[in-house]
Amino acid sequence: MNALTRRQQQVLEFIQTRQQREGLTPTLREIADHFGFRSLTAAADHVRALQKKGVLENQPSRARSLRVVSPWQGLRRPVADIPIFGSIPAGIPESRVQDAKGCLSIDVASLGIKPTPRTFALEVRGDSMIGRHILDGDLVILEHGVAPRNGDVVAALIDNESTLKTLVLERGRVWLRSENPRYPQLIPASELVVQGVMMALVRRRKG
Repeated sequence: MNALTRRQQQVLEFIQTRQQREGLTPTLREIADHFGFRSLTAAADHVRALQKKGVLENQPSRARSLRVVSPWQGLRRPVADIPIFGSIPAGIPESRVQDAKGCLSIDVASLGIKPTPRTFALEVRGDSMIGRHILDGDLVILEHGVAPRNGDVVAALIDNESTLKTLVLERGRVWLRSENPRYPQLIPASELVVQGVMMALVRRRKG
């Protein structure tokens, strides 16, 4: 591996710190603003240099998927990149169109899950799930296509509006339970579709 210049080392450390703290790679604009570069080209040049020197890698066609590569890569535990498809209300259901807004890099062993191509993440908005220790700003990791069980936390469409709640199967009825007494239980008027079952939670640090 080629030696890094002082500035390249600083850029690498900035990217790594942001990934560890927020789970997201900083954009070129954020890199340029942090270091006072006059243009995005300067930030892009540093990123390309780090890629050429083998300390950064990315996955084609995925936004914000740069990942720091350790020279001891072979000794590290597996890391998976999970797409973040927008946010989901943990409160009153809302009409939403989910768009990919980044990528979450996680240590697979530490979370105890095995991501698949159907694994995705959503950012929580609201406090209706605090009884399950799911807070506003957290990232929930979900699996699409898994058969939900009674008591699972799910991302669901209820009467065409999305929400994150606990699934309840009771005497042939299916409904959603809030884990905060300030919010009502949700009984579908016509349709309830589970989009994903929660597999893990990543707490976002604030401040």
